Amino acid sequence: MKKQESRRDFLKQVALLTGSTVLASQLSWLRGYAANPSEKIFRGDKIRIGMIGIGSRGYLLFLHLKDIPQAEIAAVCDIYPPHLERAIRMSDNKAKGFRDHRKMLDEMKDLDAVVIATPLHTHATITIDALQAGKQVFCEKSMAILPEDALKMVRTALETGNLLQIGHQRMFNPKYLHAFELLRAGQIGTVTQIRAYWHRNSSWRRSVPKGNVADFADPKMYPDMEHFINWRLYRDYSRGLMTELASHQMQVANYILGSYPVKIMGSGSINYWKDGREVFDNVNLVYTYPDGTQTIYDSLTSNKHYGLEEQIMGPKGTMELEAGLMWTETPPPAPGILQLINNIEHGLFDDLPLGGASWVPDTPVKDNGIPILNEKLEDDGTRLEMEGFVHAVQTGEKYRDLLKQGYYATIVALLGDEAMMTGKVITMPEELILKNF
Repeated sequence: MKKQESRRDFLKQVALLTGSTVLASQLSWLRGYAANPSEKIFRGDKIRIGMIGIGSRGYLLFLHLKDIPQAEIAAVCDIYPPHLERAIRMSDNKAKGFRDHRKMLDEMKDLDAVVIATPLHTHATITIDALQAGKQVFCEKSMAILPEDALKMVRTALETGNLLQIGHQRMFNPKYLHAFELLRAGQIGTVTQIRAYWHRNSSWRRSVPKGNVADFADPKMYPDMEHFINWRLYRDYSRGLMTELASHQMQVANYILGSYPVKIMGSGSINYWKDGREVFDNVNLVYTYPDGTQTIYDSLTSNKHYGLEEQIMGPKGTMELEAGLMWTETPPPAPGILQLINNIEHGLFDDLPLGGASWVPDTPVKDNGIPILNEKLEDDGTRLEMEGFVHAVQTGEKYRDLLKQGYYATIVALLGDEAMMTGKVITMPEELILKNF
């Protein structure tokens, strides 16, 4: 409980730190945290939540929700028995288990909300069913496998008046929030380019257990256990690196630039993992925004040396958001220059030592950078994201600006995939632009 109160206090401080202008106009999902004492962030009775999909990501969300006293996981749903049985045990056998989300929605009418962490291709159907059943919904990114399905999800949320929050935890990460405010304050000047990358060295393939897929899922959807377990590798269920990774970083780029790309080009291929997968194992894209600013994105699964990062560049400096560091374009003078100035001031004309450079060439900056935030964070924002969802359900916040962020992150990830698949330059389709949102 002390850890939880500390997290809330810290988030409140960050919300206040980011400034009233941003808080009022951009960060509506933090208003409740900033406006209320930490011990009164949550009000009312516990909200009853149904978890749909308790695989790797769902498992993590389950753990965070279980740690929030104002939330009760009343039902769990997964078509894969090992995941379902584990979730029931994790709930101390208090949650009711289901294999079909529709049955859960029909029988558990007292659920206040659902959390969806199923494979991408099922997001739209489950989300729309839950919204139409009167539930508040948290759905993991990306929203859907088709742009038109993501649009249907947004329209259903607006039509029903229910909350739809998409899982982009960086919008709850204090390090990112403070960086956003520094950027808006002009700390590095006008943002002129963003480079983002996510590098791994893994096949992304999971071992396939023995069994008949018909015992777990509809064989019309999954022809065998390979497709059922390794759905991320096949185009019927996923867009691979774009929907699983790039959508996170494109959401950050869109938010910083205050818009969405109008032109997308790219190239992708399967150049290393020749194992029957259908999604690219490396991708490279250029996203151009209305003012001509570009986000350059790449991701691969055959080298992890550089890891992941979002590099934000402007004429006054650079930020690396994952590292939480900032560099200025006007570093202190080199040691040789400093000593020369000192000697002139004192009327001394000794030989200038040759140990340090007296000029700064166009080589990478080697200093350690300035921390964006000096606090050590517990997690990447996922826990605070879950607290934010519980808070929204209890207070009636709709977080529509967060939904807009999730929507465009999904759309540009999917359009990036289309650009690579077709080899064409893609422009934002007029029918996918949210109007009067």
